[in-house]
Amino acid sequence: MKVQVLGCSGGIGGRSQRTTSLLVDQDVLIDAGTGVGDLEFDELLKIDHVFVTHAHLDHIAMIPLLVDTVGEARSTPIVVHGSPETLRILRSHIFNWLIWPDFSSIPDRGNPFLRFHEIHVGETVALDGGREITALPALHTVPAVAYRLACAHGSLVFSGDTTYSEPLIAAINEIPDLRYLIVETAFPDALQGLALASRHLCPSLLALFLGRLTVNPEVWITHLKPSRAQTTLDEIVSYCGRFEPRALYNGLEFAL
Repeated sequence: MKVQVLGCSGGIGGRSQRTTSLLVDQDVLIDAGTGVGDLEFDELLKIDHVFVTHAHLDHIAMIPLLVDTVGEARSTPIVVHGSPETLRILRSHIFNWLIWPDFSSIPDRGNPFLRFHEIHVGETVALDGGREITALPALHTVPAVAYRLACAHGSLVFSGDTTYSEPLIAAINEIPDLRYLIVETAFPDALQGLALASRHLCPSLLALFLGRLTVNPEVWITHLKPSRAQTTLDEIVSYCGRFEPRALYNGLEFAL
């Protein structure tokens, strides 16, 4: 299994600043931020599944455009997986005929361009090639999940947007073959109050989070806010635990 970073920024501003999305092999997206827009049409056409961590715009912005772009060229619907609450938000506020057409009923409900599939925390979706994607608990300002991507060669966990979460830490510690952990850290410690209010991590909270882990993955940092990215990274680097977190970047690939 190959996981490619399409976008990992907490904002926009320049070609390197694409919001959150991971491409798994050629057919699966984990979130669908603005990074998806850099794929060619033929690459977009191969995407069969989108697993959404939560409904915030920087994580779902390209789903409507993706479905609109390739829907009529596909023989099967694109399946969007998410928690019941996340899918309710997408139906009510995006695919509502006001912001965007309801592609789950186009051209008709028996043969739609888009299908929604509910996934609950702890549930696993089995994909071809022995791949599995499992929803893990996360804690954000809206209902949110993290995802475990697993195959015979190991696991990767993507936190999505979350603050410090004991249930997520416990779930991560139950993955003995965890090779990679992608975890968000949006703000520097000077903005810890904002991090707490918006339920994101800052370096001091990240240090607490990592200090509770009993597994030993490579740690990669995502969702840095562009205006404070270097400050936040400098503070993370000063963390003196057993991990050496590094900044995620567009085009990075993980092999499992």
